[in-house]
Amino acid sequence: MISYYLKLSWLSIKRTPMLTALMIIAIGLGIAVSMTVLTVNYMMDKDPIPSKSHQLFHVQLNTFGEGHSNSRTTDGLPYQVTYQDAMNIHRSEVPLRKTRSLSTGFSVIPAAADKPPFIESARAIDSDFFAMFKVPFIYGSVWDKSVDEAPKNVVVIGQALNDRLFDGQDSIGKQINLNTNLYTVVGVVGEWQPAPRYYDLNNGNFNETEVVFVPFSLLPVHEIPSWGNNNGWRVETINNYQDKLASEIMWNQYWVELSDDDMKHQYHQWLKGYIGEQKKIGRFAQKDADASLKNVIQWMKQNNVVTSDNSILVGLSFMFLAVCMINTIGLLLAKFLRRAPEVGVRRALGASRREIFIQHLVDVALIGLIGGLLGLALGQLGLLGVKNLYSSYSQLVYMDTTLIVMAICISLGSSVLAGMYPAWLICRTNPSVYLKIQ
Repeated sequence: MISYYLKLSWLSIKRTPMLTALMIIAIGLGIAVSMTVLTVNYMMDKDPIPSKSHQLFHVQLNTFGEGHSNSRTTDGLPYQVTYQDAMNIHRSEVPLRKTRSLSTGFSVIPAAADKPPFIESARAIDSDFFAMFKVPFIYGSVWDKSVDEAPKNVVVIGQALNDRLFDGQDSIGKQINLNTNLYTVVGVVGEWQPAPRYYDLNNGNFNETEVVFVPFSLLPVHEIPSWGNNNGWRVETINNYQDKLASEIMWNQYWVELSDDDMKHQYHQWLKGYIGEQKKIGRFAQKDADASLKNVIQWMKQNNVVTSDNSILVGLSFMFLAVCMINTIGLLLAKFLRRAPEVGVRRALGASRREIFIQHLVDVALIGLIGGLLGLALGQLGLLGVKNLYSSYSQLVYMDTTLIVMAICISLGSSVLAGMYPAWLICRTNPSVYLKIQ
């Protein structure tokens, strides 16, 4: 029976090409706008590492002096930690994966004299970083764990940099020049572009990942600068790099991997003990100074990865879709009422109201499906426009299978919903009226 209804619907579309085309365009535009906005919002809010998002925790310590707080957060805690705190809590005896982290960069000096130097973003980290955040390797591996304490000039580079310097070949054991210091390549990581860049939301939620990774232990050796935020709560005289290391400036980040609630509680208790020890030497002046452990999802919410503006845009886009569907209702009424004499004859020949209703809903669903496909095509153009306007959103401007299915379902659902009143109205047709006319 459905195949018969589809055949009738196709014949109906062919009989009213202009009205049908207007409905398809209206539905397509509504789906395109709503799905463009929804895609960006969905990808922003998507769990970037589902298998571990509730095991990775960002550490925050209330190192502010009395009367100071972070006005940008609900809990008032600083986003980052000081260098001395990063070094101290790294000595925790609680068995876990952990990494200090710093956004930085280097001038890369190619070995070939005819190639000019260029700047690359980098990250100073500990060896556990790669396993914690599931960074894939294509050549080699991470440096030995001993390097986290005893610094060596070793480096892990990204595939893009390996292609640029070594033509994509296995570069393990080769050297690269970073800021005039030679580093030995021990590993090359493959494509890794988490969106959002949850491991460092302080320096661009959707920036591209770094292509140079060096041991955090090299910071005091080469006086590696910070390319990220450097926030402090008191006036300090910083004459040299050592002064910065000993200061209350918060410019480092710290992540730990905690497998269950018991380990989280154990580690949190250790941090509270650390805070108590620091209070004895005059630090952590806040009476209620405490530590906070936020997992990936909580950390994204704390940093407002998806702002209220995005939610408002999603609402406005669906309001636009609603306007398009209201216009579609008017067009459907015009289309269906033109067929009233035909429906009257069918009713007189024995067709029930239910059969007439279903036939017209199938008609609407077919139009909605075509409109949805058009909306997907136009939505791709919309996402391409977003990518050209906002390069930092390049990781967000694609529809995965979930979004494509969602778009088709929204198109079909809204079309059928819009078509219910016109279909019901045409079912109420009195066949005797049209039989007399005929």
